[in-house]
Amino acid sequence: MSGRPPEMKEACAIPGVLRIALPGGIDPRGCFSEVFRLRWFGREFGDEVQVNCSVSEAGVLRGMHFHNRQYDLWYPCTGHIRAAFADVRVGSATFGLTDLLELRGEGSCAILIPPGVAHGYLAVERSCLVYVVDRYFDGSDEYGIAWDDPDLGIDWGCPSPILSERDRGNQSFRSLKQAGGKARGE
Repeated sequence: MSGRPPEMKEACAIPGVLRIALPGGIDPRGCFSEVFRLRWFGREFGDEVQVNCSVSEAGVLRGMHFHNRQYDLWYPCTGHIRAAFADVRVGSATFGLTDLLELRGEGSCAILIPPGVAHGYLAVERSCLVYVVDRYFDGSDEYGIAWDDPDLGIDWGCPSPILSERDRGNQSFRSLKQAGGKARGE
């Protein structure tokens, strides 16, 4: 690997959500990708880098979650996920805008999600997602919006997903707007 920064370009309609073409390749054995180098991101990632792995069965929906201070870098390892994004950054020109991306575990790309962009995904098939965050988890910057919020209008293509207890209780987008962008618990 050369260590050169990978190509980064807008992944969807929400500014700051980037698709990153990862260095590596595919051959008859499978694939190899260099997923993360701190220097690719400069000041976006500090010194509290944490790597997590989530395996989800088909029909599991995780989200919508957001952070006010944390970047997320998603790397889909296996499977197929339908990823949704919603801009909840107060003052953003695209506040309230949503978008969907189909991501497959083929080792070729990652998605960078900036603070203030709510994100979630539906496992269309059994999937493994590795994600890198720039803050150690302590729960103080964890918020959620209802996955099925009518004001966001996200078409997940799955009317009855499998949800965690936490995600069943996420607030509405309207309540977030009425609170001036302040999430419950802030």
